[in-house]
Amino acid sequence: MDKQTITIYDVAREADVSMATVSRVVNGNPNVKPATRKKVLEVIERLDYRPNAVARGLASKKTTTVGVIIPDVSNMFFASLARGIDDIATMYKYNIILANSDGDNLKEVNVLNNLLAKQVDGIIFMGHHITDEIRGEFSRSKTPVVLAGSIDPDMQVGSVNIDYKAATKEAVSLLAKNGHKEIAFISGALIDAINGHERLGGYKQALEEAGIAYNEGLIFEAAYSYKEGVRLVERLRNTGATAAFVSDDELAVGILDGLLDQGVKVPEEFEIITSNNSLLTDVVRPKLTTITQPLYDIGAVSMRLLTKLMNKEEIEQKTITLPFGIAEKGSTKK
Repeated sequence: MDKQTITIYDVAREADVSMATVSRVVNGNPNVKPATRKKVLEVIERLDYRPNAVARGLASKKTTTVGVIIPDVSNMFFASLARGIDDIATMYKYNIILANSDGDNLKEVNVLNNLLAKQVDGIIFMGHHITDEIRGEFSRSKTPVVLAGSIDPDMQVGSVNIDYKAATKEAVSLLAKNGHKEIAFISGALIDAINGHERLGGYKQALEEAGIAYNEGLIFEAAYSYKEGVRLVERLRNTGATAAFVSDDELAVGILDGLLDQGVKVPEEFEIITSNNSLLTDVVRPKLTTITQPLYDIGAVSMRLLTKLMNKEEIEQKTITLPFGIAEKGSTKK
């Protein structure tokens, strides 16, 4: 018998029970005699029957599937979040459909609609910028949505983050304390609220408190990639900057290597603080000083919040902020 075509009907016939009984066994209904349950489970195992989640969902209106939209599955920041999501999903018996959006606004809408067409019970969205189009799709679908490591300035959907403004302020204050007056701010697109509002706001606060004038020429928008970091170094050095706050670890490693290639000593001649404390910060030399954020926990808490929303449980708060710290490693002076 072809595994692909095995149905609940085949299991019922082989076990000599009704399809309703097989359905009760598959769905964990206790109203089945132990001997019957054992017989049905043996047949399910022998035939390698895999219940169709969507078909089961037609009766319960649930597919026990969650869609996770991720901008770049190869970026360690998002990979760590996804791990936390997956572990909690497994605990609550949800399946994950992972979709890569490439951080492209149009593709994000298409990916979201593809997941909604699969009748997922909920969505976890990791995107750099919540566009009006995405927001419109969220509200139209009525499917619960949680943002992981992404901010909704209007707080219409659930989200789990750290306090990016306070974290950036603390990082930039450390650079100012180390005597730097020309501190570059390097992030993704400033149209994204995390960068343009939270992080840039923290950067400006730190400069103000240190009595350093804000200089537009030290603000850089960059793609989150290693090559982009290497390419940026020439422009960075032309500004006279002697330190940089960077909002992505891969980008920061590119900047570090680009500086070292040009014979610039880190941290003696240039200091760097990055943002995510991913494995990358420890595998380079010098190790990168970084904001620490609980990446796994952001993913795990996002998934737990989504399970509550999907099951219409009471929720104390939809906007959750987790703690951060600063790990001083080798790219800043002690």
